[in-house]
Amino acid sequence: MIDYYAMLCPMARPKLNLVLSGEQRSELNRLVKAPSTPQKIVWRARIALLAAEGKDNDEIAAELDTSRVTVGLWRQRVLDLGLAGLEEVPRPGRPVQVDNARVRKVLTEVVQPPKGRARWSCRSMARHSGLSPSTVQRLWAANDLKPHRTRTFKLSNDSQLEAKFWDIIGLYLDPPARAVVLCCDEKSQCQALERTQPGLPLGQGHIATRTHDYYRHGTVTLFAALNYLNGKILAERAPRHRHQEWLKFLRKIDAEVSAELEVHLILDNYATHKHPRVLGWLAKRPRFKLHFTPTSASWLNLVERFFRDLSQDVVLPGSFSSVPDLVTAIWSYLEERTLKPKRYEWRAEGRVVLEKLRRARQALAQPFNVNKDISETEH
Repeated sequence: MIDYYAMLCPMARPKLNLVLSGEQRSELNRLVKAPSTPQKIVWRARIALLAAEGKDNDEIAAELDTSRVTVGLWRQRVLDLGLAGLEEVPRPGRPVQVDNARVRKVLTEVVQPPKGRARWSCRSMARHSGLSPSTVQRLWAANDLKPHRTRTFKLSNDSQLEAKFWDIIGLYLDPPARAVVLCCDEKSQCQALERTQPGLPLGQGHIATRTHDYYRHGTVTLFAALNYLNGKILAERAPRHRHQEWLKFLRKIDAEVSAELEVHLILDNYATHKHPRVLGWLAKRPRFKLHFTPTSASWLNLVERFFRDLSQDVVLPGSFSSVPDLVTAIWSYLEERTLKPKRYEWRAEGRVVLEKLRRARQALAQPFNVNKDISETEH
């Protein structure tokens, strides 16, 4: 039997050299690099790797900021048990037994929140079921139930979904010759928000900060056309986003794109894009070809990906004392991007995307069965 207590004594036996096989070393390196590896396993794997390099316990303890005794414990565990020694030894004691009726109650009633509440918490379910909060949490985790999390979604009900989908995907995957493909939209109501106090910058040991409150200094609308072929952005700012501003932006596109090229515009179904004056202007310019996304499917328009980057990099984290300050920041971002344009490429397989949409519709159309077989649930 392994005497781990002896290692904790001041007169413990001298350390033994830890020798790893090539396979063991590769596995330890994989555990250290894998993002899904628990941090406690990563830490123990590092101890084993450093020990295999010939470092003594004091050197490893100093490098990993832990104690010599702890290093000695995990060194010996790997010596005795191999990589299985990285796992903790099961603790003694009788397994916890939970009544099956209470387990079923916790698992099936989680989708039926109490009156006046949107969801159950571990503590409220614990009071309801007569179990401890930790037991409720373990049962939910074992059955992959996460009432504290939600995801937003919207399925398109467009009757011409597949036709419009393949029309746009076709432009992405096989762009026409002697043409440009422009993903167009407007980012309306970009707010110039000024934080009430300056925040602390990012530094070692702490994250950047910003105040939760702010002063509003107005908004601006950004019209943008993303060139799918080269990633460049054609942009125009306006105080509003009516058909007049959209028509002005179309004139800018017409002036800046070579007259020899067709212009394929990917648009959403916003009424501004279909205004009679806009359609009349386009009818006189047959080189403009319109491709509308299905309703509630703006994710097909890759300019939305650019708007996300703009929001995360400039608009949301910034503090602007006026609308001109916000516009200056946006235009600086656009100028920098123009020097090194980044192309967004459509890589998802169309049939796979449509299959996901079909499965989602089927899931919404039929009642969801939450009663699981818990006969083998670990209590």
